[in-house]
Amino acid sequence: MKKTEYAIVDIETTGGNATHSRITEIAIRIHDGVNIIDSYETLVNPEKEIPVAIFALTGITDEMVRHAPIFDDIAEKVAALLTDRIFVAHNVNFDYSFVHHQLKQAGFNWSAQKLCTVRLARKIKPGFASYSLGNLCRSLDIPLYNQHRAGGDADATALLFAQLMEEDLAGEITKMVKKNAQDQRLPPNLPPEDFAQLPEKPGVYYFYNKEKKVVYVGKAINLKKRVASHFTGNKITPQRQHFLRDIYSISYEVCANELMALLLECTEIKKLWPDYNRALKRYEPKFGLYQYEARNGYQYLAVAKLGKFQSCKEVFNSEYEGINILLELVREFEIDNRFCSYGPSSQIEQMRPDTTGNLPDLQEHNTKVENALEHLKNSKPSFAIIDKGRSVEERSCVWVENGHFYGMGYLASDVLITEPSEVKEYITPYKSNHYMMQLVHSYAKKYPGKVYKQQT
Repeated sequence: MKKTEYAIVDIETTGGNATHSRITEIAIRIHDGVNIIDSYETLVNPEKEIPVAIFALTGITDEMVRHAPIFDDIAEKVAALLTDRIFVAHNVNFDYSFVHHQLKQAGFNWSAQKLCTVRLARKIKPGFASYSLGNLCRSLDIPLYNQHRAGGDADATALLFAQLMEEDLAGEITKMVKKNAQDQRLPPNLPPEDFAQLPEKPGVYYFYNKEKKVVYVGKAINLKKRVASHFTGNKITPQRQHFLRDIYSISYEVCANELMALLLECTEIKKLWPDYNRALKRYEPKFGLYQYEARNGYQYLAVAKLGKFQSCKEVFNSEYEGINILLELVREFEIDNRFCSYGPSSQIEQMRPDTTGNLPDLQEHNTKVENALEHLKNSKPSFAIIDKGRSVEERSCVWVENGHFYGMGYLASDVLITEPSEVKEYITPYKSNHYMMQLVHSYAKKYPGKVYKQQT
């Protein structure tokens, strides 16, 4: 049986992601499990300028790489050294993504099993405050010369790897090099126990960065499966690489069902505004129905774009939706059109009557406006959604009041509810928004048997 060999690799690059950056230096140390048996190291012409920040970190200049080989010229040598060997690096996914990407561009269909010395050190040497290469070398008395150059870092990683192999009494290396070993797919800074604790239940999960700040909130029908999906695949976009490097810990909250997970996710994103959440930040209504009083004492109604610090009576996804609602109120309550603004739509402006003539009675007009707004508020239903709980001892409940999400919570299975509004006693209030009501209405339509309407 062929003895396992390891290719210990370190690279320097022009930037942080393989899609837009290039390798400027590569060092490979071939290790047979006892000694280094082969070595390769070279500067690489990245065919682009080296940013000042990268020069400040590595000391590699444009002049140094000007006459170095381009990666295509060394690709065959690199592929030969790496083939049939386990790819080892400190924060392995970074180095692997660059080497895999540039070998693919050079025409080599290469892949390998990976072994991360950050993860391995966490397993074999738990308890250190930092697992960066520099800090580990200082803690373990490993010499590190020429730091942030490929050769110096590769030599230090090789010494670290040898020390970890010696102390690997539990066979962690064998476990980790298995093709589908879960730890190999986890972000380098995430303790495996954070992932291991995740249940296979619906809920909301939180990713934290080094400063314990929430950087991402997500919902799941199966927490463990959904979180694992973030760490699979071979995407090398800058956002993904930065995202994975920023994950230092995970927490979660179990929810009774997908609806409650969706609602909690939305609430938490609005409250925490995490850096890596993008999608739900876009689901905001764009227009609102405003009420205001002019200097002459008359109440006005207007459909306009939502402002950051303005409160409105109702929100809409589109201007068209808002205009139709206002037109219905004008017709039903016989409000004078001269006191309504329908936005910039020229077709609607043409529908306005002649503005000449006497103004309506002030009190009568304002009463019509107030009645119209009260009708708009009360015409929307109040109802409860009662569903299974997180265990057989409880039920979940969501309360909608006058068309707005009021809150959600849990009540014991033996609690008797005679009126839907009684669930409010067990509800934690949350701030409603348009997207959350879309979620509630969609769920209510899908599961009408779980909806209990309040009788008016």
